[in-house]
Formats: sequence, C-alpha cells, structure tokens
Amino acid sequence: MTATTTTDWRDTLRDAADLALVGILVTVAAVPVVTTGAAVAAGAEAVHQRFTDGHWPGTRDLLRTFGRRLLPGALATVLVLAVALLLGLNIFWLRQGLAPGGELLLVVTAVAAVAVLGLVALTIPFLGRGHTYRHALRLAVTRPALIVTSAGVVGIAFLLGSILPVTAPLLVGYLLFALHTITRRVP
Repeated sequence: MTATTTTDWRDTLRDAADLALVGILVTVAAVPVVTTGAAVAAGAEAVHQRFTDGHWPGTRDLLRTFGRRLLPGALATVLVLAVALLLGLNIFWLRQGLAPGGELLLVVTAVAAVAVLGLVALTIPFLGRGHTYRHALRLAVTRPALIVTSAGVVGIAFLLGSILPVTAPLLVGYLLFALHTITRRVP
C-alpha cells in the first residue's frame, strides 16, 4: 500500500468548519469596533499559516498577534471608517442635490468607494503575511487588478450575507480565505 496525499471530503469539511470558526472569532473580537483591525489581522495571519504552513496557530500566538496589532489596528480602523463616512456623505449629498456635480460626480464617487473597498480588502492578506499596515497598503496599491478582484469578492460575500444575515459571521472566515487565495501567488 502506498500513502497518497489526496484530500478526502472529511479534510474539506474540517477546513470549512475551521474557516467558519475563524469568521465567528474575528466577528466577536471586532464587536468593540476599535479592535476590528487587530481582529482581522489576527484572523488573516491564522488563515495564512493554515493554508501556507499546514497548521493553525496556537491560542497564545493568536493572542500575541492580536495584542501586537491592537493599537495600529485601531488607527487603521478609524481611518477606514473616516474615509467610508466621507464617501458615504458625498454620495448622500450628491443624490439629494445638496452638492454640485450631478450624476457624473456620483458615478466617480461610487467608483472611488469601490476602489477603496477593494484596496482595504487587498491589504488584509498582506497583513496575514506579517506585514505592517502601512507596508501592506503599499503592496496593495501596486496591484490594481487585484484591487478590483478583491472588491468583487467582498461584494459577493456582502450579497450572500445580506440574503441570509445569520451566515455573515461565518462568511468572514471564508472571505479571509478567498482574499488569501487571490494573493497567494503574489510574491
């Protein structure tokens, strides 16, 4: 008998359950909002380690990563929320006719919002590789095609989560895996 390295359905089911658990843990850790950046970075590092090195990190490693990322993650979270608020207000004002620019500027603002969403999503797998927030952002900016792809993946996850909101925390883990997969072959 020879040993094979094929995966059967139990391995796939185990990975699916683990990703769902990662999603739940990231969602719970992100509830205070200011911890969102650290929670997402720790989840991204866990997914990266599992699908690159073949094993999940230990609890101490995850807590150490979370603690190390807490302050920079809080700053990143505040920055992302501020940009989202400004873009949202701009879209609202343009739709209400309270700001000049009309439909053309509304489309430009919507495209900018999607680009920012893709950029933020694309930084996540680079955070999972252990990069700082600033370096991960620099790496993401240099890959415009992946920014669009990441925005599309986030859009699909949002659509699935809005159809059945109960699954939204589970989808976080799958989203982290999808973003990791997108950048897997990027050096």
